Amino acid sequence: MKKRKIRNVWDMDVFKLAHALTLRIYKKTHAFPKFELYSLVSQMRRAASSIPMNIAEGAARNTKPEYRRLVSIAKGSVGEVSYQIILSRDLGYLNSKDSDDLLDGYNRVGMMLTRLVQSLEKKLTVVH
Repeated sequence: MKKRKIRNVWDMDVFKLAHALTLRIYKKTHAFPKFELYSLVSQMRRAASSIPMNIAEGAARNTKPEYRRLVSIAKGSVGEVSYQIILSRDLGYLNSKDSDDLLDGYNRVGMMLTRLVQSLEKKLTVVH
């Protein structure tokens, strides 16, 4: 199987999926109660958008350790938005299907980020 060449961060599957999920979070939170606008809605949108932002920022950095650190921050945001999805479901703001679909997507992003961190760590390992 031939590997496709990744020319920039926008070509990375993990970035594409994180971006698509961010768009879904924005659309789903639009229907949340107005009193949640400056609390849960704002937090969910910030956590969701933080994932592709940190992937993009890390890729633009000059060093692999900085890239790895920012990918790790993105992984933390996956945990944050995953809990916010559960909270939103339990508060009745998201239905079970939407929350399950979003959680599945973020679980996949988390696994992809784990593999990216592992790949970056391998590149950082110095063989003597």
